[in-house]
Amino acid sequence: MQLSEAAPKKEYILVVDDTPPNLQLLLTMLTRKGYEAQGVTDGLVALADMQKRLPDLVLLDINMPNIDGFQVCQQLKSSVLTCEIPVIFISARDEVLDKVQAFAVGGVDYITKPFQIAEVLARIENQLTLRRLQKQLQEQNDLLKQEINNRIIAETLLQEANEKLGRLVNLDGLTQLANRRCFDEYLEQEWQRLSREQLPLSLIMCDLDFFKNYNDTYGHVAGDDCLRKVSLLIKQSVRRPADLAARYGGEEFVVVLPNTDIEGSLAITEVIRQNLSELAIPHDDSSVSQFVTLSMGVTATIPHVDSNPSILLTVADYALYRAKELGRNQIYQIG
Repeated sequence: MQLSEAAPKKEYILVVDDTPPNLQLLLTMLTRKGYEAQGVTDGLVALADMQKRLPDLVLLDINMPNIDGFQVCQQLKSSVLTCEIPVIFISARDEVLDKVQAFAVGGVDYITKPFQIAEVLARIENQLTLRRLQKQLQEQNDLLKQEINNRIIAETLLQEANEKLGRLVNLDGLTQLANRRCFDEYLEQEWQRLSREQLPLSLIMCDLDFFKNYNDTYGHVAGDDCLRKVSLLIKQSVRRPADLAARYGGEEFVVVLPNTDIEGSLAITEVIRQNLSELAIPHDDSSVSQFVTLSMGVTATIPHVDSNPSILLTVADYALYRAKELGRNQIYQIG
């Protein structure tokens, strides 16, 4: 069975006129035309009724007891609830000043009595058509605002997701330091920049001493906790925004120090060494200390355009090797 479409909602018109024959005539012609119409003979009653139900249009006489049509219209237009309702004045008063005042208080049209039914209906339909278009425009504007808000929310969520993805891509999951990929990209970037500016670039390479023994003694869970503590310590030891601490792999760490010469990088290594000493993480199976220690290789250079950062990395790695070879728990510098 095919369901019939719901009939369009009838538009509701409130007629305010204290002359019963006029009121009845207007109500009859509006009803026959297909509108829903209601009539009142008093302006105060009309205002009260509109607080209960908003009409789509008001036909308003001027001469009425208690409060005239101008005052009714003024009150309608001063209320946020009713200010958008179109008001058509319909009156026997035909003076220009009356018409001017009617428009001044917010009326949209003025019909003089005696009126022609066809003219009244045409003017009513004209105003209701404008009202429909205004409502459609408002609905479209509301939808557009909602779409804009939704898009802003979606873009914000996308940005947050991208930032989170960026962190996941560039951070080491265990230590929350920059990962190897991020380190390689940053070292290349700073190498190129400093080669143009002819400023120094330093690199520190660190290795936890006898870390395999630490894992064997305390277990891998404790080993991971140790890596996190040392990572945080290294990160807190380099305070400039341009400095980058990264996990190079396993128990090895690297620190990139742009605009830093060998003396500056040695000062950083001393801060790291001192902070680790104060942290005093027990390491019973170390051959050099009863606590966790680091061997560190340090180097610095002024990059050249015709070379690449692998040179700096190779030298730092060799410096770290020499620190281990000379007994661990120490700093070895080249440069």
